[in-house]
Parts: sequence; structure tokens; C-alpha cells
Amino acid sequence: MKRWTTIECKGEPHCRHENGFAAHDGKLYLFGGRRVQPVDIFDPETNEWTSASAPPMEIHHFQPVIFGNEIWLLGTMTGEFPRETPLDKVLIYTPATDDWSFGPEIPASRRRGAAGCVLHNDGWIYLVGGIVDGHHSGTQCWFDRMDPSTGRWEILPDAPNKRDHAPCAILNNKLYFFGGRETGRHNGQDYDALFGDTIADVDVFDFEHQTWSVHPEPLPIQTAAGGAASHGNRIYYVGGEALRKEAFTDMQIFDRNDDHWSPGPALNCGRHGTNCCIHDGKIWIAAGSGARGGSPELTSLECIEVHK
Repeated sequence: MKRWTTIECKGEPHCRHENGFAAHDGKLYLFGGRRVQPVDIFDPETNEWTSASAPPMEIHHFQPVIFGNEIWLLGTMTGEFPRETPLDKVLIYTPATDDWSFGPEIPASRRRGAAGCVLHNDGWIYLVGGIVDGHHSGTQCWFDRMDPSTGRWEILPDAPNKRDHAPCAILNNKLYFFGGRETGRHNGQDYDALFGDTIADVDVFDFEHQTWSVHPEPLPIQTAAGGAASHGNRIYYVGGEALRKEAFTDMQIFDRNDDHWSPGPALNCGRHGTNCCIHDGKIWIAAGSGARGGSPELTSLECIEVHK
């Protein structure tokens, strides 16, 4: 595998962390994060950043999904640290028209942020884990799904572990939920200690049998808030944060062929609080924070070629 390449860009995005990053129709969209900021759009053909409209409110701590020609945000929070609150409705961005809109309501008893979110080829969006009360309390093992065509919401069996600041990914009709931490373990009593409450277990949901299990091999390097992507027979988990000051540069690769985690090339810049996306056979990652917590916020963009 080749090394990560830091792209020399024309212009730069707004610095941000706890943001979303998604690929759609040949372009990369960077949006959300702390404060209300415009959408930044990267064109890989020209290596140029441009800006578009801002969301109607501050949004952060989400894993975006592409549904048709829209970008859907479930499990999203708003507000300031440490008592951020989850949104009561799905938020939708339409790149073609540069419009923001609200979608279906999220049941009051299932609202949370910093959750794993992914679209399955069965047409449902799946939401797992998350935290109810910002960085204060209420980490969950909840598992739900929503039909974006109708807004129908279904509660599914809980995951084995409570965790937030964790992504999920689907591979071979199984959902993998990994990384993250139990932020709510201290109930807001020690905001430094929470960074060390990372989760080693990898939870696996089998869509065919509708059952959860814990994978026999834990995540080798325990971090929260890393970016994740699935491509071919592999899941890629990149960066993250834990108790140490510096954000992580590690790339951890799960290969379904041998059911094993292995290390990949390191990022050029450690970062957390952002997502990965796939475009043109490459994994891309942008923005985020270079150290534990929220500073420094980054503007750089890296990519690496991956193979199926």
C-alpha cells in the first residue's frame, strides 16, 4: 500500500473539528463542526476548495450517510461543551441545490449524538451507540434503524457495549462497531479522565441472523473519534484520540478475508473528530483536531490509494 499524500490545495477549508466529511458525485463535502460554518467543497479534479451555505444551526458529532442525492445526518448534536444536546430531527443537505432541510423526527427516547451511522443496501439507515447528554452522561448501546423513504423508525437489540465517539461500517452483510469510549462513565465529574475510557471490543451485528456478537480480536490501538471507511473486503479506521495529548496517526485495517486487524501507513498529521470518505479508489480525510480535545483545528487534506 502506498503512503498517505497531503494534497497541495488551491485555497483551504475553514478549520473545524467534530465535523462531517463525505464524497458525493465526484466532490468532497466538509461540513459542520464546532461553531456555525459554511460547507466547504473540494474538487479532486482541480484540487480547489470552494464554500457553500452554512447549516441552520451549529452541528457536530455525527457520521454522515449518502441517501440518493442527499447527505443525511442522524445522531447529531448541537450546542457547546460539555452539555451538548442531540437534534430532534434528521438534518439533510442537498449538494445540487446547496440547501439544508429537516427530515423525519427522531423519537424523543432515542435521541443522541456521537453515534455510529451507516446506510445498508436494504435501504435502511442504521444508528448505533451514542451519548444523550453531551460529554456529561448517558452513553448508550442503543441500536436503531430508520427508513429514509418513509421516516419509519424501529428499535433493534442493543449492542454488546456502550460507546460514543465511535464509527461503524458494513462489510459482507455485517455491521462492525468499533473504537470510541464511554464518555458518560464519569457523569461529568472528571472531563480529563473520560479520554481514557476507550473501548477495545469490536461489536458485530449479523444482518442475516439478526444477532450481535463480540469479535474475538479487539481493536489493537484503542482510540475514539477516528475516521472510518469500508472498501472491498476491508474496513479502515484512521486516527483518533485517547488519554495522551497528541492525536493519533495510526491506520488500522480489518480484513474480512482473514478476520484480522493489521497496521497500515500512518497519517502525515495526527487527527481526530472527522470522518473518512472513499473517492476514486482512495481514502480521504480532512480537518479535525491535531490533539486531544479541540485544538489545534486543522485544514489539511490527505488521501491514500487502497485496493479491493
